Amino acid sequence: MALQDKTVLIPGASRPIGKAIAKQFGSQGATLILPVFDWPESIEEMKSEFEQLGFDFHVTQKDLRSESDVTSLVDLISQTTGKLDHLINNIERGGMPVVHGSYDQPHNAGQWEIEINTTLKAKWLLFHHCLPLLKDSADGSVLNISSIAGITGRSGPGACFFNDGYSAANRAVDSFTEQWARECAPNIRVNGLVLGLIKSRHGESTRGWDALTNEGKDLIHEHILLNRTGNPNEVAETVYFLSVLATYITGSIIKMDGGFTLGSMKVPPMPGGIL
Repeated sequence: MALQDKTVLIPGASRPIGKAIAKQFGSQGATLILPVFDWPESIEEMKSEFEQLGFDFHVTQKDLRSESDVTSLVDLISQTTGKLDHLINNIERGGMPVVHGSYDQPHNAGQWEIEINTTLKAKWLLFHHCLPLLKDSADGSVLNISSIAGITGRSGPGACFFNDGYSAANRAVDSFTEQWARECAPNIRVNGLVLGLIKSRHGESTRGWDALTNEGKDLIHEHILLNRTGNPNEVAETVYFLSVLATYITGSIIKMDGGFTLGSMKVPPMPGGIL
């Protein structure tokens, strides 16, 4: 298998996108390091599924917003495999306005901090403390997963999904990607994957999507050039390509949004001209 003797760190593997990514790497023989925090039922389902698939994996409870938890995670990797080959920076938290409403609502106290600290700070902590291990890899890579919220902000058809703090944090993640690519060259590749509306993440199978009217859902589908949302397996395949196979790509930020961010600029028919 292509990733035998490789170690991959994947936060969020108990949720649909993270799980699809972990399955992609696990099926190639990688040792999976899987920090988890909440969603206990999903964690147990993931463990059971990965055991049945025969994956080599290690699940550990960590709050990746905490520097001490991140350093203890790095210690665990050092004790378990002694190296790290691929960091999949798949960690975020954002309150959907269509679900949570305004930051001014009492139930949203601390929501801004949650969005910034989980989406941005945790990614920096993981990169910063994992870097020494990554430097020991012969072909190390980092992939930062962000959102088109960093491009659109709380505007257009996606406004109902993207909060202000979440949007700002994702814009900053893309800045990290370019900075880290320069910092890590030539031995470690760093790229970014900017996700649009994906099933289970701002798409179908989320509370936000269910809160929309049928007309609202149709408007979003019409706005996406491919007329549909993406799915977790499509994301996993792209993550694997950028992390493992794209050996001459670094510092690139790839949009995977089905054409969402281009959808507002329609191409009109060619004018007949006046000559």
